[in-house]
Amino acid sequence: MREKVVITAGRRIQKDNIALAKKISEEWDIPYVFRGTDSIEEIKLRENAEFVIVAKEKGLILETSDGEFFFHPNLAHLRLKNLRLGKGDYLVEALDLSYGSKVLDCTLGFGADAIIESYAVGSGGKVVALEKKPLIAKIIGYGLSHATGDNYDMQEAMRRIEVIESGALEFLKTQKDNSFDAVYFDPMFRHPLNESENLRPIRCIAESEPISRETIEEAKRVAKNRVVLKENARSLEFQRLGFSEFVGGKYSKIKYGILKTNNF
Repeated sequence: MREKVVITAGRRIQKDNIALAKKISEEWDIPYVFRGTDSIEEIKLRENAEFVIVAKEKGLILETSDGEFFFHPNLAHLRLKNLRLGKGDYLVEALDLSYGSKVLDCTLGFGADAIIESYAVGSGGKVVALEKKPLIAKIIGYGLSHATGDNYDMQEAMRRIEVIESGALEFLKTQKDNSFDAVYFDPMFRHPLNESENLRPIRCIAESEPISRETIEEAKRVAKNRVVLKENARSLEFQRLGFSEFVGGKYSKIKYGILKTNNF
């Protein structure tokens, strides 16, 4: 990792938190530092660190300059509940998912979309989620494999997701033709939505480069059925990258662009 990162323990339940911090320190090759009574800002100054990971009883929290970044399954809770009630989900519709589908999610982010994909494809399917930024991949990957979901279906969906630290183009180039049924992109919006305050902590560490046409061409080769792009409804990215078919609510500020590959 290019960023200077250290890990320490939360103040509550010190013994367990310290044990977790030391375990993660060894596994991720990140320096462990004793916290004592120091604040996060004091640790940053003392260690000349850009980021601090804090091990707490509920998981790992990454302290950034814009707030706390952490995994929470509730981001997918309502959507999964709607699916269980048969109400559908625009992402599932856009990706044309069913039991047994194989999905390549090229932008893990907070992991909510990957959970929905995993639930939709079930135990007979597969979801591989890529994340170019190591800190995001590690924090969210840890959450997916350790957090307790709101119900059994959510927990099983989280556990089935395979997280890989890789850029999309880099990974796509290694895949055979038609390796997945669908390939999905959810890049950081070029023009953030005003109400997306929950995205603030991730913006300072997330990949900000726009998707290249080469990446979309590779995705079309790898996707047997379709490539899907999530973007601001008025984004010019759809036009730039060749998306002309859309799924989404009539008044929604986001849409899912679809490129059907029909490689079957």
